[in-house]
Amino acid sequence: MEGVPGARWQSEDLLHVTLRYIGDVDQHRAEDVALAVQGLRFSPVELWLSGVGSFDHKDQSRPIWAGVAPATPLANLHKKVDHALVRSGLPPEGRAYIPHVTLARFGKEKADVAPWLNAHAEFRSDPFILDHLALFESHISRDGPRYEEVMRVDAGSN
Repeated sequence: MEGVPGARWQSEDLLHVTLRYIGDVDQHRAEDVALAVQGLRFSPVELWLSGVGSFDHKDQSRPIWAGVAPATPLANLHKKVDHALVRSGLPPEGRAYIPHVTLARFGKEKADVAPWLNAHAEFRSDPFILDHLALFESHISRDGPRYEEVMRVDAGSN
């Protein structure tokens, strides 16, 4: 996690796989979301990080990420989470789901990430088990995000 000028590399405690972004909600909706997440049933799945990429925009760099494989089990879990949240009153997810872990973020400046992406294109981590989901509340500040776990649902717990 070095070698890209202007990159703000994520600390280990900020690394995560997002299944569904919720955004700002009021207290009543937050309680509905928590109930929807709490009711999810899923089995543990073995995953690994595989490859790297960047969400580029015309005028500025977007995050550098590591892909998560295999994508199908996560895509299925994403759909399950999204359906539960829609039943709780949220609109459906409007973006395509790309399983990833954000490694670095940038300010408004454009960075040349291609050399780093090429050098790490074959990246692959050891396997790990996804055995729980967590609902987080994010707190954004000048120093970056801070995530507070609101609840946790273990695989096979329901």
